[in-house]
Amino acid sequence: MPKTLIIVLGPTGVGKTSLSIGIAEHYATEIISCDSRQIYSEMSIGTAIPDENTLKKIKHHFIHSHSIFDYYNASKYEFEVLDKLDILFNKHDVVLMVGGSMLYIDAVCKGIDDLPEVDPELRRSLIERMENYGIESLHTELRHLDPDYYSEVDLRNPKRILHSLEICLLTGKPYSSFRTKQHKPRNFNVIKLGLNRQRSDLYQNINFRIEKMFQKGLVEEARNLFPYRHLNALNTVGYRELFEHFDNKISLEAAKEKIKANTRKYARKQLTWFNRDSGINWFSPPNEETILSFLELKLNEN
Repeated sequence: MPKTLIIVLGPTGVGKTSLSIGIAEHYATEIISCDSRQIYSEMSIGTAIPDENTLKKIKHHFIHSHSIFDYYNASKYEFEVLDKLDILFNKHDVVLMVGGSMLYIDAVCKGIDDLPEVDPELRRSLIERMENYGIESLHTELRHLDPDYYSEVDLRNPKRILHSLEICLLTGKPYSSFRTKQHKPRNFNVIKLGLNRQRSDLYQNINFRIEKMFQKGLVEEARNLFPYRHLNALNTVGYRELFEHFDNKISLEAAKEKIKANTRKYARKQLTWFNRDSGINWFSPPNEETILSFLELKLNEN
């Protein structure tokens, strides 16, 4: 059987974790987490990492593997996951990857452009400029250095503006010149399983999960991280709303409702992204027996 990476993907709150455990047990294999926030060891409740019993059942990778103080991105994830897959495929014909981080999934399946390391001092200086003079000051420089990217980037997205300008200033070349969008060959097959539910059921799951996060101590976890709110890792739904509360801008109840609304919004964004990928096999609602039957057929084809 050719080595195969099975990817269980879908919007937040759809039930990826519980389903993936059944699949991993069926194939006696291990799971690579594909969640751009679960990798951070300081963030547990707000990122909904699998519970202790689940982590004991199946070996997971890329959960609490890095710190919020580490500079991390999809390019690093691609490199580290491919190294891990080389090891895992020596033990297993099938490996699972589970998560909803869209760009990270694409990085492993297709590869992303090789970009230079960002200089932390340069990043700090750009952030200071943005805080002191507004993001418009960065718009002007990006328009001068890379008019092609400037014409297509979402100018309301400070993360993308900062990153593209960093690359321009660091290399002396336009950021757009690094974006080749060429797919990199992989030495394993990929089967993508997309999970979805009726919108009302999905939203109910999301709201219930957030209530449980608050019961488990999300407020205290966020309060401990509040001094580091400037870090990119913490620019995350569930934390940034509570940071607003700690700044006395909104009430705790308003923060909770805002987390629910922003999580539902993120789920819609995930589905929009995934729906562009014709290679995803969708299951709605998710059913383990149906999915396992489908996988047996797909694996026997190869």
